[in-house]
Amino acid sequence: MEVCTLGKNSNASSQQQQRWWGWAAVLLAFCSLGVTSAPGAIELSKAEAARIGRKIWQNESGGTIAGLTSWNTGENFASLGIGHFIWYPRGVRGPFDESFPELARFAASRNARLPQVVTANLESGCPWATRAEFLAASDSPEMKQLRKFLADTVDVQAEFLVRRLQKALPKMLGAAPAGERANIQRQFDRVASTATGCYALVDYVNFKGEGVLDTERYRGQGWGLMQVLQGMSGAGGGAAGAREFAASARRVLTQRVENSPPERKESRWLPGWLKRVNTYTQA
Repeated sequence: MEVCTLGKNSNASSQQQQRWWGWAAVLLAFCSLGVTSAPGAIELSKAEAARIGRKIWQNESGGTIAGLTSWNTGENFASLGIGHFIWYPRGVRGPFDESFPELARFAASRNARLPQVVTANLESGCPWATRAEFLAASDSPEMKQLRKFLADTVDVQAEFLVRRLQKALPKMLGAAPAGERANIQRQFDRVASTATGCYALVDYVNFKGEGVLDTERYRGQGWGLMQVLQGMSGAGGGAAGAREFAASARRVLTQRVENSPPERKESRWLPGWLKRVNTYTQA
């Protein structure tokens, strides 16, 4: 059985690790949270690693440089990088987990040079207060500097994404009712047992979060990775795990839209979300 390993990969030698290619290979090299039942790591060809790695950038930004800096209609934050990391403006907070400042600090720890527009505003917040301001500044020197930084650190952003998944399972197990923890662990293991499932886990936790925050609820129901895993009950390994994960994700996202405040008009986003989830079963 093919398994991706995330974090504690004691079975892979340093020589094997050196052969893993590019930032996409890094993405998969880290994908199982050190699950002790994992029998070993998967080695991917250059083409396979690149193909799976590109999916995450394609999902969020259309694989374009311009898409690395965006601000979606109806939202009160900028979405930056290959993972559309959230950056709230100064003085603004919302129910969703802000991730861009953490990414910037992580990039700095990897010796990436942060642009001035980031260093000057890292603690205070996104310098553009509204979507209109953000769009008006799309050709400004600051925005061009920000896009260059994001384009130059794709590998670092990929590492940041998989580190988020590395932290997700302990968070979910800690937040879940005691009687549901074994199933969450079991379902996580099933999905992580193939390269396709591994991609699905990394993408979904970046896409909709871990599902552990009380603020990320509509009518008391969440839509994160934990809720998707809670909605699974199968035992078959291999591709069956990825298929059930995708089916559960579709239910969770549809339920989110049904529960959402009418003024948010989230139904306009659902077709794109479901199209994204459909990639979780594609080899």
